[in-house]
Amino acid sequence: MSAALDAVLEIFTWIGFGAGALLAGIALIAYLFDGTWVPARAVVEPTEHGTVVRWFDEDGGVNEAPLTHEQLAVVGEAGMYDIFARRGWNNRMRLTQRSPLVRSVAVLAAGLIGLGVVALATSSILLFVRG
Repeated sequence: MSAALDAVLEIFTWIGFGAGALLAGIALIAYLFDGTWVPARAVVEPTEHGTVVRWFDEDGGVNEAPLTHEQLAVVGEAGMYDIFARRGWNNRMRLTQRSPLVRSVAVLAAGLIGLGVVALATSSILLFVRG
């Protein structure tokens, strides 16, 4: 029984550290490709094609982007809303500064590394307890 437990703990250790490090690298690459998003104050306006937001960028240009159904549910009936616009691009915006994809991959990587740490600690404790 103890050999099977040792094997399972070693598998969890390798999977935790290996997959966690791989996902942490993917999260870092995704973070770098995500770019810089700067805060902006946008005006929410209904149009014949749906609800749009309009804002001024850092260069003084006017930008416009349509709202998705999910974004519209978050914005609600507000006349103005704080958004984040992509620096160097026109008509690109989102409601959060950081990408939800990057955040979820980073949390998954941290969870897997945590699994590896717990499995390694448990394996070490069992090694010393058995003598």
